[in-house]
Amino acid sequence: MDIDILELSERKARFVLSGVSVSFANALRRAILAEVPVMAIDEINIYDNTSVLFDEQLGLRMGLIPLKAETKNFNLPEECTCEGKGCPTCQVSMTLSAEGPKVVYSGDIVSSDPTVRPADATIPIVELKDKHKVVMEAIAKLGTYRKHSKWQAGIASGYKNMPVLTFRECDLCGECVNVCPRDILKIEGNKVKLTDKGAIECSLCKLCEEACDMDAVSVSYDPESFVMTFETSGGITAAQLAVEAAGSIKTRAQKMGEILDTL
Repeated sequence: MDIDILELSERKARFVLSGVSVSFANALRRAILAEVPVMAIDEINIYDNTSVLFDEQLGLRMGLIPLKAETKNFNLPEECTCEGKGCPTCQVSMTLSAEGPKVVYSGDIVSSDPTVRPADATIPIVELKDKHKVVMEAIAKLGTYRKHSKWQAGIASGYKNMPVLTFRECDLCGECVNVCPRDILKIEGNKVKLTDKGAIECSLCKLCEEACDMDAVSVSYDPESFVMTFETSGGITAAQLAVEAAGSIKTRAQKMGEILDTL
């Protein structure tokens, strides 16, 4: 298995994964979406709410705010030594107290643990009018998307097979170049070639192949090479998400092996 990183930032990654089956590529995609734990607000105690939002709406908005945290410092509630009763190693208390007139943002949330905080400080929660007030305590816990969407670490995760384009001699009419929606083809000298964007940008639409009357363009793909892209919700970095997703696949495979050994 080979990995060629094309783009890597704090919240986005794009790479070419080669030498694997489509089953593995899909397993990695699913692990990125659903298997990596992140922090999210799970419980809320509302002491005062005179805003225009009902308590349930306010709770929903709080729960969907992505939280940035060092997840390795916390346990999943079901795996904690406190057996889910609540302790500093499996939950964090966060408070929100605001009075209008003002717009309350995620940055107004105060955490008891400085390593746990909203991934973005500018997410609007509620607009308070004059004399409106919101006072609450929120409890953040680790979880995965399998339990609820608020614990989704990865978003917009997908892949495609690595395109393979073959060019043969033709009359250089340029029709294949004109119909390409990604502008990845060009005529250079007496040949049709790829631009600097490369075959990786090909969408496999095959419009160029259909436009050529001489069958000089062939579009196919490598069945064991995939271009993968994903973004994070902001809870953890893209690099951490990829590593932990791969680790999740390895752990589950080992558990399955142990179960099969007992049969």
